[in-house]
Amino acid sequence: MISRANYLLFDAFLHHLNDVAQVGRESFDRYTTYLKPLLYWAGETPLGQVVDLRPTYPQYLLEKRGRREEQGLARSTLRKSCQLARRFFQWARLQHPRDFKPVTAAWIETLRPPRLPEPEREHVFVTLDEVLALSRQPGTGEDLARLRDQAATAFLFLSGMRAGAFGSLPIGAVDLARREVKQWPSLGVHTKNGRSRTTYLLNVPELMEVVAQWDARVRGRLPDTAMWFTPIVIRWGQPILSPDPAGAHRNGAVTDRLRGLYQRTGLEYRSAHKFRHGHAVFALQHARTMADYKAISQNLMHSDVRITDGIYAPLLGDEVRDRITALTGPAALPSRLDDDLAGLLRGLSRGDQARALHILADEMARA
Repeated sequence: MISRANYLLFDAFLHHLNDVAQVGRESFDRYTTYLKPLLYWAGETPLGQVVDLRPTYPQYLLEKRGRREEQGLARSTLRKSCQLARRFFQWARLQHPRDFKPVTAAWIETLRPPRLPEPEREHVFVTLDEVLALSRQPGTGEDLARLRDQAATAFLFLSGMRAGAFGSLPIGAVDLARREVKQWPSLGVHTKNGRSRTTYLLNVPELMEVVAQWDARVRGRLPDTAMWFTPIVIRWGQPILSPDPAGAHRNGAVTDRLRGLYQRTGLEYRSAHKFRHGHAVFALQHARTMADYKAISQNLMHSDVRITDGIYAPLLGDEVRDRITALTGPAALPSRLDDDLAGLLRGLSRGDQARALHILADEMARA
């Protein structure tokens, strides 16, 4: 049984997140899901008196994970449930100091997910060769749905957009001449946490050509407010591009169409999010400076470059292997050349030093 008083506190905290912290609708729904196990764990015990409750909350989640392994209770859910529980108790101590006096700051810090062994799995992402195969699938020239779906695969890879944002992207938010995409909620784009940013497409000519052909088709027939991934309706037996706005489940439509395209092509299915992974890996493999790395992070709409590193560094396993293997080769610069180079650089201005080092790095990369 869940205590009514605990539920009211739960509800008050969620309203705090919605009204004060101003989390987005999608985040609010996820937070509700992540926090519910706390209510079931506490049961009829007041939340202000759970410090001695056994099993502990992290252990309860771990046991819950074990019981629901087949349903796939993810380690990320376990981590986020603990994060949100800490946030709840910090809020409750401020709002109800007398009732939550036993809940100390030290105890709140114990609400950490237990360490789990890293799963042994291969990281999956869409490669450029896969996208080229999907976007070049032969078919009838005027098969609108096929042309749209092929353009979608190219656009997802070039942009790194999430499926929800791509499915709600209006034509007016795309400027191919500048390879620019306005992921703006004010234009109706459904971005994560309501973030607004102008992002850019990778410059891969073969894929840009596929995207440009579809862009010209929809731009010439529909208003700027219509969807770039356009709904197609059948009228009098003919497929028609619809100017209708994005539906509530437009990202599901993107997923369904990708699945069908994969089946027709004979490739193993990859979700829309794997195109985002592929975009990031392709970009990071071509990054040459920390400024490039930061630009990629911003283009993925990450709030911090550490997020990019944490998510995508494991996907670069082959890149790491090749670089580590190359370290056993001959030294790039003999020590005598090091001395000569240092002497030469000392005679230059700071700006000229930077330019010389940049040129040297380029030459070494091409060597």
